[in-house]
Amino acid sequence: MPKDVLRYLRNAKELIKTIPIEDNTYTDVKPVREAMGAAYLAALEAINSYLLARGLTKKELPKSVEAYRAALQKHAAIHNGKLMREFEKLYDLLHIAGYYRGLLYDVRVVKEALKAAEDFIEKLGRLVKVGGERG
Repeated sequence: MPKDVLRYLRNAKELIKTIPIEDNTYTDVKPVREAMGAAYLAALEAINSYLLARGLTKKELPKSVEAYRAALQKHAAIHNGKLMREFEKLYDLLHIAGYYRGLLYDVRVVKEALKAAEDFIEKLGRLVKVGGERG
């Protein structure tokens, strides 16, 4: 995976480490929201990397969540049908609940969300290495 993908994910994890915790709850939601946003961006950048490896140009990369869905459906569903479901979960968890609405503050849930993003990114990274040929 490109450095930007790993950097976004690393930033999210580092930010989470700085937030005070009481009773297994993050006491400041604002940095949790920022971390969830960074993790979501990492997932999008991982998809971009995969699509570039499949032969798309930077101009052809998706510019909306609907376009990301369509691109995954077209370029990744053949390799792994689970990627679409995982992307949908990450969209709902990281972007909507975590970043947009600020609903995530339970320590366990936040860490699981970051782990889900990391797993998704690693899966895409393996697909780039294995199937990076244009197609």
